[in-house]
Amino acid sequence: MKRADMLLIAVILIAALAFLVPRYFSGNEAKGGQGKELVANVTVDGKHYRTIKLTKEEQTIDIRTERGYNILKVHDYGVEMYEADCPDQVCLGFGFITLPKQTIVCLPHRVLVEIASGAGEDEIDGFVQ
Repeated sequence: MKRADMLLIAVILIAALAFLVPRYFSGNEAKGGQGKELVANVTVDGKHYRTIKLTKEEQTIDIRTERGYNILKVHDYGVEMYEADCPDQVCLGFGFITLPKQTIVCLPHRVLVEIASGAGEDEIDGFVQ
């Protein structure tokens, strides 16, 4: 290895660390980025069903409709679809969500779970003139 090769490797490592270190040390993802309390809005068949406060403690939410049932598990300031009796089970693949605007959708049961800020107002993503 020549000196130029070592310099190139060092530059690449520094650039990679510049992107990874801020994410690692931010530590404020648990409450929505800026210390906000988060809630999960549950919609069934296009109508608001329930609002769930996302907490560290584990809680189980049972959603039963004429189309079937879904079980949500809330823990560690996030939510996940724990169990469902839909035929395709796609809703279980969304995993554990913790950030605003993330969603879990179960199309056969028409269930939508979306995380929002607890204040009722979403932050502006961008502004166009």
